[in-house]
Amino acid sequence: MQGSSQSGERGGMRSGEQPIGRPLARWPGPWWRRPWVREATVAAAVVVAALGWRFAANGTREAVAKPPRDPAAAPVAPPADELVAMVNGAEIRRGQLAAECLARHGRSVLDSLVNKRIISQACRQRGIVVTDKDVDAEIDAMTKRFNVPRDKWIEMIGQERGIVPRQYAEEIVWPMLALRRLAQGTADPSEEEIADLFDNQFGPAVKARIIVTRSGGEAEALRKQALAAPDEFGALARQYSIDVGSASANGWVQPVRRHTGEPAFEAVVFGLAEGQISPVVQVADQFIVVKCEGHLPAAEVKLADVRKQLAAEIAERKSRETATTLFRSLREGARVTDGLADPRAAAGAAAVVNDEVVSLDELRSACIDRHGADVLEILVSRTLIKQALDRERISITQADVDAEVARAAEALGFRGADGRPDVQGWLERVTREERVPMQHYIEDVVQPTVALKKLVGTVPVTREDLDKAFQATFGPRARCRMIVLDSQRRAQEVWQLARQQPTAERIGDLAERYSVDPTTRGLRGEVPPLQRYGGQPALEREAFALQAGELSGVIQIADRFLVLFCEGYTEPAPVRFEEVRDELYDDILEKKQRIEMARAFSHLREAAAIDNHLAGTSQSPVRAPAGPVAGVGLPEVPGVLPAEPNAARMGSRRGAAATDSGVVPASLEAPGGGR
Repeated sequence: MQGSSQSGERGGMRSGEQPIGRPLARWPGPWWRRPWVREATVAAAVVVAALGWRFAANGTREAVAKPPRDPAAAPVAPPADELVAMVNGAEIRRGQLAAECLARHGRSVLDSLVNKRIISQACRQRGIVVTDKDVDAEIDAMTKRFNVPRDKWIEMIGQERGIVPRQYAEEIVWPMLALRRLAQGTADPSEEEIADLFDNQFGPAVKARIIVTRSGGEAEALRKQALAAPDEFGALARQYSIDVGSASANGWVQPVRRHTGEPAFEAVVFGLAEGQISPVVQVADQFIVVKCEGHLPAAEVKLADVRKQLAAEIAERKSRETATTLFRSLREGARVTDGLADPRAAAGAAAVVNDEVVSLDELRSACIDRHGADVLEILVSRTLIKQALDRERISITQADVDAEVARAAEALGFRGADGRPDVQGWLERVTREERVPMQHYIEDVVQPTVALKKLVGTVPVTREDLDKAFQATFGPRARCRMIVLDSQRRAQEVWQLARQQPTAERIGDLAERYSVDPTTRGLRGEVPPLQRYGGQPALEREAFALQAGELSGVIQIADRFLVLFCEGYTEPAPVRFEEVRDELYDDILEKKQRIEMARAFSHLREAAAIDNHLAGTSQSPVRAPAGPVAGVGLPEVPGVLPAEPNAARMGSRRGAAATDSGVVPASLEAPGGGR
């Protein structure tokens, strides 16, 4: 229902817009908050560190797309015994890499090859040719359409989709162009379509907060509470709304625009006066209450000035829809034999598409071409850890693996009726819902975690750690408004304005006008209450030194300059230290252990001699200052100190107020401990 992302690109953000939240959408949440990913942070630290080393050695990826090869031409595969990497003298051969790539990515890569083969065959039948020049021209056209330099566009695509420029040209742009030509163009946009898109992108909008529920009765009850206390609408949204994106922002959503979703919803929203609360509106299976926070005028843009741009955008959308329909028809009409599903049926081929063979060698080469660099880093990391285990004469048993899986299941709340870890339920979640093959979960997550824990050994948890964790999780929090500036001079100017009238309303006005951070600007300086020992000592020191109604000085955090206004403090949670000591201890131990594990892997990597023939890089061991890391016979390398290991784990005895205030459970944190 929201069209504001496009509006931000096309028409520019208007003053007062709230770039927060996605109403009505049932997002599964960011990938990093998925349970198995949270549990995989230790192993991920290994892989991420390895990838970081690869990019540090290689520099940035190529920024210019190379033209696509003939999609029907099978590449010549190098021999399987070709050396692709050496790790402290241990060899990794191409055959091993190909097998790993095929096991991890064979299905998705084969689907891509089959789809391209179907499109290529249709083009040959109709005499359609898409040249390298056509592909380059289309990439140039897209960069101009979005007003982004070509190299930046390629870089953005690579970061978003995890592909290199040549893959973008061959696997995305070429099929898109081919399908468009096969579809023989699209219908011209109508005047009504152009007018609707113009109204959507440049027309008036409504600033709004929403509360979303699953039942009409609950929505009606919340509406009555909001009518009785309109100023509490944001608090009600934060506490009761099921839409996480808007609830976490006190109900704020992107400004509602016309022609972006449910017409009945838009009609209600645009019919509200400022400050008015809507009746309950049902959209699909959700029930919504809206509070109008103001109306934004239409942009000063004439239809004639943007007609060509809007018509091209509509034509692009129609072209995509037509191409999608056409491809579905081609795919349904194709005769495809799947050699991966049944090797006997395809007689050694990966697939047969309308009597045309996609060989296993072609599939292996494509897998290495698209995923080989990342998979090779996994193999390098695995080799480094195995060598460390061998040096320390440490072995990993099946009992160790089973214990770690059980620990992961229990940590993520998978318990049976008897209170014991529900291992089977957890593994089903990982393999079915998260679509991670069991073998890869064990090899990439469980085994590295077990190995690094054994290499690190015992990690101490002090009374000071426990006290800080208790204060961070259950102690009072500073309720502040914040203005974020990008230069000291501007910060001093804004601070002077704030000092003249240090009130919450005035600080909100200044944040809305001057803050360079979209969240604090959209929420008039409101931020979640600040906790002690949350990983920002300079900010916390200033915040907790203020009394209610006091203004801070200018605080520099990295390249940003902050001004705080204290509105008071929250009450400590009614929890005694003895009640939660064991839980805090377990959580801190796990966090400190993860920090040491990530550090230990960094030592392994720095101390290694690695020749990566696939990437064309070579690394010699780096000597580091003396001083052993706990439990690992490796020198300590100075680095950025992690944040305090203080937050309670998921499922801890924190009150609803603590969760609402923005505390991040420890189970969501990366091995570095940062927040």
